[in-house]
Amino acid sequence: MRYSYLALGDSYTIGEQVLLSENFPNKTVQLLNGLIEAPLIIATTGWTTDELNNAIDAAKISTTYDIVSLLIGVNNQYRGRPIDNFATEFEQLLQRAIGFANHKVDHVFVLSIPDWGVTPFAEGKDRTKIATEIDAYNKVCETYALKAGAHYIDITASQRADGNKVEYLAADKLHPSGKEYHKWAEQLAESIKKLY
Repeated sequence: MRYSYLALGDSYTIGEQVLLSENFPNKTVQLLNGLIEAPLIIATTGWTTDELNNAIDAAKISTTYDIVSLLIGVNNQYRGRPIDNFATEFEQLLQRAIGFANHKVDHVFVLSIPDWGVTPFAEGKDRTKIATEIDAYNKVCETYALKAGAHYIDITASQRADGNKVEYLAADKLHPSGKEYHKWAEQLAESIKKLY
C-alpha cells in the first residue's frame, strides 16, 4: 500500500528556484522508497497564512490524506504582520490540516519557519530582529502543534547553520537549495517511518 500526502505551505514547500524533484515534499517521497505517493502540493511563493487558507478553499479538496505537512508564516513575518494575527490564522490552518488527515493528529507534521535573516539576501537588514521575530513565530507553531497532538519538526536550527553557505542556497541567495531541502526531508521521512 502507498500512502497519500498533502503538503501545504509557501515558497519553502514548493521549492522556489529548485527543480520540483528537489523540494522537501518530493525528496521525502524519494527517501521513503515508494511508501508514499507523489504529493499534492498547495503552495506558492509569497503566500501568507490567509492566502494559503484562500488557496485551500479554491482547491476544493474533497478527500483525506494519510500524511499532511504544514510550513507557513515567513511571509507574515516579512510583511510585518502582528503575531496575534498569525497565531489565529495558523491555528485555523492547523485545524484544516488535521481535518485533511481524517482527524488523525499524529499524521500531521508542522515544520518550523526558516530564518531568512541568515542568508545573503538579508544583507543590510536587522538580522537580530528578524531572528527574534522568527523565533516568536516558531514558538506559536510549536505550541499549537504540540497542543493539538501533531508533530513539530525544527528545521530552523540546521538552516541557520547553513543559511550563508553557497551550496545550501538557491541562485537568489535567499531560498534553500536541494541540498538543504534534503536535510529537512530526512527529518520528515524519519518521523513518517515511525508511523508506518
